[in-house]
Amino acid sequence: MAHILHVASLFLLLTKLSLGQREVMVQKGPLFRAEGYPVSIGCNVTGHQGPSEQHFRWSVYLPTAPTQEIQIISTEGATFTYARYAQRVQNKGIYVKRVRGNSALLHISKVQLKDSGEYECHTPNTDGKYYGTYSAKTRLIVIPDTLSATMSSQTLLKEEGESLELTCEASKATTQHTHLSVTWYLIQDGEGSQATEIISLSKDFVLIPGPSFTKRFTAGEVQLHKLGVTTFRLAMGSLQPSDQGQLFCEATEWIQDPDETWTLITRKQTDQTTLRIQPAVRDFQVNITAQGPVTAGNSVELVCRVIGSGRDPQLRGVWLFNGNEMAHIDAGGVLDLKRDYRERASQGQLQVSKLNPKAFSLKIFSVGPEDEGTYRCAMEEVVRTRMGPWQVLQRKESLDSRVHLRKPAARNVALSTKSKQQAVWEGEALTLLCKADGAKGPLSVEWWHIPWGQMQPELVASMGQDGTGQLGASYKELNNHGNIRLEKMDWATFQLEINPTAIMDSGTYECRVSESPQNRARDRSWAQKLTVTVKSLESSLQVKLMTRHPQVTLTNTFSLSCIVEADFSHLTVPLTVTWQFQPVRSQVFHLLVRIARNGTIEWGDFLSQFQKKTKVSQSSFYSQLLIHDATEEEAGVYQCQVEVYARSYPDVSGPARASATSHPLMIVITLPESKLRVNSSSQVQEIFINSNTNIECSILSQSTGDLHLAVTWYFSPISTNATWLTVLEMDHTNVVKYGDEFHTPRRKQKFHLEKVSQDLFQLHVLNVEDSDQGKYLCSVEERLLSTSGTWHKLGEKKSGLTELKLRATGSKVRASEVYWTENATEHTEAAIHCSVESSGSPASLLSVMWFRNREHSGRNMLLHLRHNGLLEYGDEGLREHVYCYRASPTDFVLKLHRVEMEDSGMYWCKVTEWQPHGSQGMWVSQASDESQHVVFTVLPSEPTFPSRICSSTPLLYFLFTYPCILFILLLISLFSLYHKARELSALRLNVQKEKALWVDLKGTGDWRATWKEEEDN
Repeated sequence: MAHILHVASLFLLLTKLSLGQREVMVQKGPLFRAEGYPVSIGCNVTGHQGPSEQHFRWSVYLPTAPTQEIQIISTEGATFTYARYAQRVQNKGIYVKRVRGNSALLHISKVQLKDSGEYECHTPNTDGKYYGTYSAKTRLIVIPDTLSATMSSQTLLKEEGESLELTCEASKATTQHTHLSVTWYLIQDGEGSQATEIISLSKDFVLIPGPSFTKRFTAGEVQLHKLGVTTFRLAMGSLQPSDQGQLFCEATEWIQDPDETWTLITRKQTDQTTLRIQPAVRDFQVNITAQGPVTAGNSVELVCRVIGSGRDPQLRGVWLFNGNEMAHIDAGGVLDLKRDYRERASQGQLQVSKLNPKAFSLKIFSVGPEDEGTYRCAMEEVVRTRMGPWQVLQRKESLDSRVHLRKPAARNVALSTKSKQQAVWEGEALTLLCKADGAKGPLSVEWWHIPWGQMQPELVASMGQDGTGQLGASYKELNNHGNIRLEKMDWATFQLEINPTAIMDSGTYECRVSESPQNRARDRSWAQKLTVTVKSLESSLQVKLMTRHPQVTLTNTFSLSCIVEADFSHLTVPLTVTWQFQPVRSQVFHLLVRIARNGTIEWGDFLSQFQKKTKVSQSSFYSQLLIHDATEEEAGVYQCQVEVYARSYPDVSGPARASATSHPLMIVITLPESKLRVNSSSQVQEIFINSNTNIECSILSQSTGDLHLAVTWYFSPISTNATWLTVLEMDHTNVVKYGDEFHTPRRKQKFHLEKVSQDLFQLHVLNVEDSDQGKYLCSVEERLLSTSGTWHKLGEKKSGLTELKLRATGSKVRASEVYWTENATEHTEAAIHCSVESSGSPASLLSVMWFRNREHSGRNMLLHLRHNGLLEYGDEGLREHVYCYRASPTDFVLKLHRVEMEDSGMYWCKVTEWQPHGSQGMWVSQASDESQHVVFTVLPSEPTFPSRICSSTPLLYFLFTYPCILFILLLISLFSLYHKARELSALRLNVQKEKALWVDLKGTGDWRATWKEEEDN
């Protein structure tokens, strides 16, 4: 059957396509937009057979006249517009923007509250016949603009390096479900400067730093905190001169349309705060270092360093030779060489560079006599001014350093590392320099290695005088990845580079330099040794897991930071970070996410929604998880595991060089504290019968967040002793369910619930009658929906009592006000009378309710004799014990059968007058009155002879058991007599048989005497 329906639907679709069915579609509504902001509504037509460019007519149906069409604008001409919209269309406040030939947008520049209504897009027919749809409607609802963003305007003066905190208040009072995003901006000093984004909290509650502040956000120097519901605080640490300018906060309100897209509806900016930064002045000293006397043709390097300054100052380095400037490097790294040195630098004979923020280098590769003299360096601390150029804060110069040449001496070899350090980290490059001095001549070199724990040296590599290099036998296999490199820097300088290094590369290295002078039979050689240590990465690797909030409130955001601490933090090493999670009451860790060293992210599947609401950020030696909308699933133990790779080998599948795991960290998820408060004041409503009334349930305050309310109404009748009855309840999904006693169609029509606003619920009671009198109250529950789909009950509050009474409209009835006492003897019958002194009009009927108040049980309603004669009991167990009847028109009698001692107490009656109302046979309560109380006392009865017998337990047992024993003995005697009689009867029968036998034997003889003799025997 399903297959047939599918084929039929496919046939209909093909038929529509073949016939070219026309269809008009507009943006799905309802669309909620804020007053004063632009609105665009899209309209699209398909399936038309006419020209490609279609016309569009826009009309509106206002709520005041939902059936009256009001024409707004058309692409055909201005005659379509009604006068109501003519001025706004003429001023381009309303216009149609054509997107394509078959698609257009209705645009309202500033929407007004009166623009709410149902908008219709109509496309005139351009086909040969009518087939399809030619119009479509959507609903636009304009709501007030309730967004506000405030910050006091002020001017702040800060010093460089200080911290700054600014607070912005952003709030909204929209009744619809909207999200709020907040962004902080900086307008730097200078003409035409654009606002630069500092940091923002998106509508999805994600912190996003601006491009210029990403590094400072990662370092924790730029933060945005949400304090409470409406307060957003910007915190900036280590202020820089570039932070100077105007700061302001912008709040944006977003709403989700029915097509699940988020649309901006309001936007507000605060006043600006002016920030001035006073650059910090730091005192420092300048030191210049250079090697001793050098030989002509060799290289020399002078290093200028800043000592005692603050962290990372902006410096301009200047080099002076014999008092004249030869080069300088500004704070931006731009090099400026004087003309005499520019040509030498282009030929590679001279190099000026910046080693780090506090060190500058001057290197001359081939020193000549012209380079002998006095060198000096100067350091200028600078800061960029408002208009762009650098401003010098202070200038310090070093002492003089003299460079002079020495004459060539005997050959000597120096062996050192390029970094001047004899210890390197595993995976770091090791560069050895072997330099010979003396007269120029052809040289060859051999590099030897003695590993730790060995005595025999191994040949690493060698290079002949012609520059031909060759690896040692044991290092050829290791060099498959190209990690050993031999290079000749100049005629007397040789370099051996091992990159990357391994632990086995530790040991003693020896450089042997040889020369073969002319006219000599044997070579001369010189050697130098150097001990190098390769330190393992794992020896200093430590991992710490930290969080600011180990106890997280449900639906809040929390972050976990995995921090790697190591002595090799200055190196750039690839990390693989694995986040693991152990849920509560489990002993097993599960994979959450793994960030590989190449940047690939692998998500685990243990927590279903974890990937969608988690932001992963990672940098060198740092990894962070930012988890939004915390649920109970995220409660448990977290830990992070870090794998450090010395360097990326061509074989990426190689093992990790070092790994470490953090300590476990427990995260506890708690429910937010409920702030629900319901109006608890009580009231009395007195209304006429058959009128309507509303009973209110007012919510004074409630918690914030994605919360839903469940409301239940209870009713306690005034005529019975029943407990509270459930009238109806509306659960947290707005589904209404009636109680068992109110599930009939008549009751559902009488009682219904209305949600007037987010803070007010009303129970409507229609056509109030006597049975509706009683007490009402509402119970409100606050429920929170987590992202896992679980509902959590935060709190429950009950309102005050509302007592509903009928107002009397007729004559008055008055019961007897005589107070009297009455006694009765136990186990007898008793009657209590209730007299009516005034019974109202002749057309009235009377009903009576009897009450009793005992010392230990309190007030109870015994029974109710209605005006129609129906008798109702407060407790069905009293039906056999009490009875009520009307003895006369003015006298009601309460009858008690076989009274007991516990029937003592105070009795009274309540008489109600009823009169007919309307033509439907309805009787209306007019007035009621209660009588005075009757003190009823039950006296114990006098004991009788049977009661005395029954009161003695031994005598009662004797009277019961003795007749039974006599009866059993009588039965035994009768049974014995019965057996005796049977024996005698059997004996007589035997005698008769013997007599007959004698007759046969003796014939007619004298047998009587014999028989007599036998009989006597």
